[in-house]
Amino acid sequence: MNLLQYVVAASVVEALWETTKMFWQNGKLSYDRVGAVFFAELIAIGANIDFLAAVGLPIYIPYAGRILTGLLISRGANFVHDLLGNLNNIQQKTKTK
Repeated sequence: MNLLQYVVAASVVEALWETTKMFWQNGKLSYDRVGAVFFAELIAIGANIDFLAAVGLPIYIPYAGRILTGLLISRGANFVHDLLGNLNNIQQKTKTK
């Protein structure tokens, strides 16, 4: 496993935890967050999108990579754009060393 894969794993875990914390806000279920996750899961599973496999960190549990990807993309385009930008910066820095 290379450095980028460790960074990806750590970033994904943090993002997933922050996403799941948003399900319950102010003492009640956030229907907006649940709806966003539902549609993101539908897209990720239906289109066979697996972010972890795409960055070289395959998950060997069937559908787990797609489910985790759905949770990530439920955060929205800005979050995904920032995540990809950060990973690209790290990848570029590790290539120059």
